[in-house]
Amino acid sequence: MSTPTSPASATAVAWPDAARHSAFDAWLARIAPAHGLDTGTLRAASSDASFRRYLRIDGRGASFIVMDAPPPQEDVRPFVAIAALLERAGLHAPSVLEQDADHGFLLLTDLGSTLYLNALNEAVARDDAARRESLMRDAIRALVQWQTRADASALPPYDDALLRRELQLFPDWCVTRECGVTWTADEQRTWAAACDALVASALAQPTVAVHRDFMPRNLMVTAENNPGILDFQDAVRGPISYDLASLLRDAFISWDEELEIDWAVRYWQAARKAGLELPDDFGEFWRQVEWMGLQRHLKVLGIFCRLKHRDAKPNYSTDLPRFFNYAHKVASRYNALRPLSRLLEPLMGAERVEGFY
Repeated sequence: MSTPTSPASATAVAWPDAARHSAFDAWLARIAPAHGLDTGTLRAASSDASFRRYLRIDGRGASFIVMDAPPPQEDVRPFVAIAALLERAGLHAPSVLEQDADHGFLLLTDLGSTLYLNALNEAVARDDAARRESLMRDAIRALVQWQTRADASALPPYDDALLRRELQLFPDWCVTRECGVTWTADEQRTWAAACDALVASALAQPTVAVHRDFMPRNLMVTAENNPGILDFQDAVRGPISYDLASLLRDAFISWDEELEIDWAVRYWQAARKAGLELPDDFGEFWRQVEWMGLQRHLKVLGIFCRLKHRDAKPNYSTDLPRFFNYAHKVASRYNALRPLSRLLEPLMGAERVEGFY
């Protein structure tokens, strides 16, 4: 929902599938009277890395968001379920006002057009530390609330199999497809040992509700109960450090490590005060965050390369250096992971490794 348009600039929304267009028009006609929807204002709001897209439409006293999630590639039912879970936890997420799950259409409340990512970038550009701190502290507060109030018992487990499937995206799509590299048997063993260490660290942690993409591009700046939370349909029950790692080491904005640690300490203190089970030693918790972040970053390197090569979405690959930076920095820091850092370096290029530090 990051590309707002005004009604005056609204243009016809393209529908490559005529049958889907017809089904949408019929659904919209049925629900329009209840919300005073003006079908002539329908326009693009945003799209993302999936097959989903979002449309904005004006209605009675407000604008609304339509999710267009075509089956069988997308299933809106997890979104509906997690939206209700967030609402019960007292958090600010889009409310589902109307739904046609069979066709993949939802009518949602509109959380506005100000992404956390944009607001944070503006704060950095203006050297506005107070604004940056206010936004990040709101996000940390919301994260603790999500972890303490959301009932994770019905969520799918972030288990050994899922963690390893995600890690496998890296050799399949980044190493082999993007970089054109074939690992030797010794390099395969190095990779397997690193995966074992990362998975063991993740599974040793207490489990909570995990958003899986709790990052500034999926948070909205809102006037009340900030932040608004988006893109939560893939939530699972998993390691407590995962969402914090996503927030601090993001795909689209990076921070000095001093700030990362300061925010991690604030989270650690607030979470412990709220009764969440975290290590007594912050240093051990920070290691968990770093290792969890490394698992995520290797996965994302694979996903961004898959988006480029399979899905014809090459723009995401421009952020590959940021993720190689994250991954190499962590792998270089810990003895158990140092062989992995040497595995990454040929993929990054020596000049880029030097440029990262």
